[in-house]
Amino acid sequence: MDNNIELFKEYIDLLDEVYKRASLTSILDGESELAQKVNGAHEFKIPKIEMDGLGDYSRATGYAEGSVTLDFETKAPNYDRGRVFKVNEMDNVESAGLAFGRLSGEFIRTKAVPELDAFRFAKYASYAPSDNKVAADLSSGADWVDALSKAIVDQDDEEVTVEGRNLFITSTGATAINNLDLTTSRAILDRFANVVVVPQPRFYSAISLKAGKVITVDGQQVDETAGGYAKASAGKDINFLVVTNGCQIQYMKNVVNKIIDPMTNQDDDQWKFFYHLYGICEAYNNKKNGIYLHTKA
Repeated sequence: MDNNIELFKEYIDLLDEVYKRASLTSILDGESELAQKVNGAHEFKIPKIEMDGLGDYSRATGYAEGSVTLDFETKAPNYDRGRVFKVNEMDNVESAGLAFGRLSGEFIRTKAVPELDAFRFAKYASYAPSDNKVAADLSSGADWVDALSKAIVDQDDEEVTVEGRNLFITSTGATAINNLDLTTSRAILDRFANVVVVPQPRFYSAISLKAGKVITVDGQQVDETAGGYAKASAGKDINFLVVTNGCQIQYMKNVVNKIIDPMTNQDDDQWKFFYHLYGICEAYNNKKNGIYLHTKA
């Protein structure tokens, strides 16, 4: 089996690339070399930097002494999901690997990434300070521009860094703005480092993750074998969300941690691939004003 696992790694290594191309939130990923993964998938060590502000300069004694501290905070993943892929027995390992590569790539694009994006948007929405949460229905391009202008002014007044503001917005909003005079639309959208159009089914202020099996809720059997996610009962449709680089803690890992061939499989004559997607999505406590949420009323 060791040789088989090595062979499949050429397909496994491509999963990260599929994720990066398909995910709308991958632009917020932290530098992977800065986050240390410990205890397998159970903990991350996240870098934190703290520093003193300016002090008085004295011609007699010189500079006031300050300090800069780079520390690592240990955190458990708050997103931890998985599935078992089954592929019918193939004539050879190479054929099984190719089938797995196509299956897993399609799964990531159509199932895993939409859920992961929806989870992250909902998490960032929950971290937005109350002063940065607005609920209103926007019916015209002018309404959208006014709402974005207010978000920009509010974040400016809170001294949120101008560079690195990422705007996630529905297609309805982006289209309404682009249908205005070109100068008007360009002026407002150019205030953001990135503008990402998000499908509404990924864009809720709260979601519920399905267990992927039959569960018991209040004594009743609930079939959640299809897995995936849904808009939570308390969730609202998001109009737009601003996430400024540096306020987020976001790391992700694709793992295929076990492969069972048909000869070893005791259940049926199929290849089994155990796929694990886990990561963390949070916001630094002292930088949450870098998040701004606008939902439908």
